[in-house]
Amino acid sequence: MPEDRNIAQRYDEDGFVFPIDVIGESEASDIRSDLEAAENELRDDPERLALLRSYPDRLLPSFDRLIRHPVLIDSAKAVLGPDLMVWSAALFIKDANSPKIVSWHQDLTYWGLDDAEETTCWVALSPATAASGAMKFVAGSHKKRAVEHIDTFDQNNLLSRGQEIAVDVDENDAVVTELLPGQASMHHGHLFHASGPNTTDDRRIGSAIRYIKASMKQQDGTKSLVAHVSGEDRWNHFNVAPPPNGRLNEADFELCRSDAIAKRNILYAGAGQETGTRY
Repeated sequence: MPEDRNIAQRYDEDGFVFPIDVIGESEASDIRSDLEAAENELRDDPERLALLRSYPDRLLPSFDRLIRHPVLIDSAKAVLGPDLMVWSAALFIKDANSPKIVSWHQDLTYWGLDDAEETTCWVALSPATAASGAMKFVAGSHKKRAVEHIDTFDQNNLLSRGQEIAVDVDENDAVVTELLPGQASMHHGHLFHASGPNTTDDRRIGSAIRYIKASMKQQDGTKSLVAHVSGEDRWNHFNVAPPPNGRLNEADFELCRSDAIAKRNILYAGAGQETGTRY
């Protein structure tokens, strides 16, 4: 992994850093197997399956361990400081030969947070390549801060509202962030990024781990469900979840179920509909 000062400098200049070696391919394969076994167990329960994909870190101990991995924590601390929460670790899955995409967007647009002190560590659990729909970043675009977005609610878009930035992006400016299983990229919440369809015969699976400063809060006063992973929490702005009580534990599902309602209200505020694919 690059030294902290190199991470901070590259992140400040470009808005992203990759690749970051987090875990080995064998461990990534084990976490993927745990996830896919859970998906299989819940295949006839779409409500709990959707919660699993939005809250893998609250429902599977293997993902709780992943969000607390020292390499990820050190990377996030390099740009945010020591006091960290995980706001979400939702999965972004593109099945084999899937048309699903992620349009050009900025992460922080609809999260309802009061500041931009957030970074996303996107951990690959399967190969993320140009062919499988790896993320693309526009270097330096985070310096534009928030730009206007439009909602498309496109069924092939993995974003909550199918949101996309209302400015033209030159694809020639894009950097494709190819990752091996177990590697991560880290990007700023205002960075322009997108990803294309998966044209391969394997699933593209990644966990988008959203680290935020513990001092942040939801603008509407909602106490979102978070994990406290580093430093102190002197602010009490969030509902701090304990580690999972077990694997696919019903009490943990109930915590996630309550938070999903609150997050849906935040993510779809002003949209006029709630037919997106997230939460």
